[in-house]
Amino acid sequence: MGSEGAAGRRTRTQRAELALKTLTTDLEPRERLRRILEQALSYTGATLAAVYAPHENGDGLRLIETVGVPRALYGLRDVHPLTANAPAVHPAGQPLWLAPEDLGRCADAGRLPPEPDFSLGVLPLRDGGCLAAVTDQPGGFDAEDRECLQLVAEALAGPTPASAVQGTLAGSSFSLAVDSGRVEVDDEVLDLCGIDRDAFDGRVETLLARTVPEDLPALMSVVEPDRTSVGDRELEFRILQPSGEPKWLRLRGRLVPATEGCPARLVGTVAEASKLRPAVSDVTRIQRLAAALATAGTVRDVSTAVVAALRAPLGADRIALAELESDRLVVTVLDPPEPEAWPEVWRTEWRTEWPDAPVRAMPTLAAALRAGRPAVWPAGTALEPALAEVGPGGLAVLPLPAGGGTAGACLVGWDRPHDFTPDERALLTAVAGLAGQALVRAHAFDAEHELIGMLQRALLPRRLPQLPGAVAVARYLPTTAGLELGGDWYDVIPLPDNHAALVIGDVQGHNAGAATLMGQMRTALRAYAAEGHPPDVVVAHANRLLVDMESDLFATCCYVDVDMEEGTAWCVRAGHIPPALRHPDGRTEIIEAEGGPPLGVVGQADFPMTPLRLQPGAVIALTTDGLVETAETPLDDGLARLAGELSAADPGHLGLVADVLLADANRSDDVALLLVRYDGMAVRPLRETWTVWRVPQAVRHARRFTRRSLRTWGVEQKEIDTVLLVVSELVTNALVHTDGQVRLDLTLLNHRLRVSVADASPRTPIKPTNIGWEATGGRGILLVEAMAAAWGTLPVSGGKQVWADLHLEHPPTTVRT
Repeated sequence: MGSEGAAGRRTRTQRAELALKTLTTDLEPRERLRRILEQALSYTGATLAAVYAPHENGDGLRLIETVGVPRALYGLRDVHPLTANAPAVHPAGQPLWLAPEDLGRCADAGRLPPEPDFSLGVLPLRDGGCLAAVTDQPGGFDAEDRECLQLVAEALAGPTPASAVQGTLAGSSFSLAVDSGRVEVDDEVLDLCGIDRDAFDGRVETLLARTVPEDLPALMSVVEPDRTSVGDRELEFRILQPSGEPKWLRLRGRLVPATEGCPARLVGTVAEASKLRPAVSDVTRIQRLAAALATAGTVRDVSTAVVAALRAPLGADRIALAELESDRLVVTVLDPPEPEAWPEVWRTEWRTEWPDAPVRAMPTLAAALRAGRPAVWPAGTALEPALAEVGPGGLAVLPLPAGGGTAGACLVGWDRPHDFTPDERALLTAVAGLAGQALVRAHAFDAEHELIGMLQRALLPRRLPQLPGAVAVARYLPTTAGLELGGDWYDVIPLPDNHAALVIGDVQGHNAGAATLMGQMRTALRAYAAEGHPPDVVVAHANRLLVDMESDLFATCCYVDVDMEEGTAWCVRAGHIPPALRHPDGRTEIIEAEGGPPLGVVGQADFPMTPLRLQPGAVIALTTDGLVETAETPLDDGLARLAGELSAADPGHLGLVADVLLADANRSDDVALLLVRYDGMAVRPLRETWTVWRVPQAVRHARRFTRRSLRTWGVEQKEIDTVLLVVSELVTNALVHTDGQVRLDLTLLNHRLRVSVADASPRTPIKPTNIGWEATGGRGILLVEAMAAAWGTLPVSGGKQVWADLHLEHPPTTVRT
């Protein structure tokens, strides 16, 4: 971290130059003058900076503006004579750098502390004035400090506005002679106070008489200032109107030092505070923050509410809010969020998406957290780089108390020097107390919400399967309305013969029962589909299962069986919203598929099938009602919006399409979305089917059919012999051990040949573990296992299908595409 701080110091001059360039001439002259001087405090070790201009009589320099600590501590005057050895004299127009021992030899040495321990820098200005800067640093201003001060002097080199020199202000202004109490005011000030011009006697007491008694002491401290004090004064106070109602006014003024023949004056402006102050008071802000935190469900919600309550009212440049976990700070919000707005050390040490750092890396912050009270550091305080660059003009750290401990911390930083008023400190303390309790509640909510989300994800597919000739993408968004488990689900089920079932559904309710039933229905649909039933039968079986479970809940479902080879599909709806189909030319339609009732409502129900034709490039979109229907949006309007967004999207990037469709999703309900783009199969398999009749020569007929088919496909003879042996064994087993119809299927795709024999028995062939010499059977499955690359069984409509895959070393010469 030390190396990062050194890198920041090496670029201090460049940062000072950039800061000065941002101070445009659009600012009011005195405000611009003050801001330029503030940069000297921000980018150098100066504790005081002042500007002097030539006196009207030409024999001295007159103080125009000062920032930093009171000048009386260093013996600086309002007016300095141009004597030979006065600090304000700069021989040959060159900067003057005076160490403590040099100050003792100046003409003003009698006004300095007995043993000065500070250094002084004086830089000439083109108008004959000078910039004076004081530092308490041992060794005085270093080389880079002097470069930064030279930049400040250059920024001040333009002509000083007459209004800044003379101390006059435009607008609703006043000028008070401090010694006599006579005041000159314009008509606008009198109007604000409710006094007629003819009735005003020019005495300040006449104006003070309108002040609310409780505010009079504070106002008197402004109009009767300490002669040694310097700088602008600002105060809000109340006056009583003729109607008896109070009115808030804001006074801004500046003490103009006395000169020969001209007494000290307080000049400034008065304006109605309601036009200048924020629209709400600090009390109102706290009330609004409390209301926002009461409804903040997550840690991010709490962080956003705190930032809104602090940044604008305090004029802060940066706010960071972090949770305290063990000895680490886990940052939840950085405002502004751009990385370049934060110190370089933060970007190097905090590398995660939500950056975190050990508290011990910032001892000042650790000390503030141990104290448990808001702490502030003004501009120029020596802090570790990780904190100093957060607020070079001032830094506030708010430990967030909760339950006798500390839940986290809030850092508030300013770029320009910032004075912490009592009202701001009170606001910071109040916000810290509210935010700490809310942060603990939100953290518990986030933990429970994460647990619920984990359970929800466990009931959904971990990943979607790779489909031949299609690409599938799915999204699930849980509801953010409370700690609720949703009942939405999706599934993609690979089926034999290059088919795939696309499923989406929604169980009634948002609770553990709905989530449990969702898991049961997903499993049931997958099991019925794997048995080889057509889509309407799969959904009908799931409906009867739910009715038999005697659940109080029902479910909706949309089931689409897609044939990847032929580009056809069958759609079945059970009370669910219809799917959307985007054609390759961008035209999108909502499928008018006839539907049946929701699952679990009627035991005996029909679920009609609707045919679909898919062209390569078509996209099927299945979703739940949370995406297309809300209390404000009717279902038809939501489906039309879905079709429009799907039509405008690029189907080449399904993930991006899904994100676009979910961008405005209603988070008061959970949402499931399944997108499938049908691309078509580049190589379609060759298929032949033979029904095996139960006749004495059945096996020989099956072998002859197989030989003829393989020769037609171009399979070599030596590989045909191996296939014939497998066919013989599988067909023989089916004829001997089962009753009913037997079907032989041959499927060839590239190097893989699948031999499948289906029969009416659900019993799976059992591979024997030990065969004696006297055994008359049981060797067929062992032969199949030895000859095939893989073998297995599948349930098919109450029976089974035994299959064996054989790898052909020489691919066939004829391939159908």
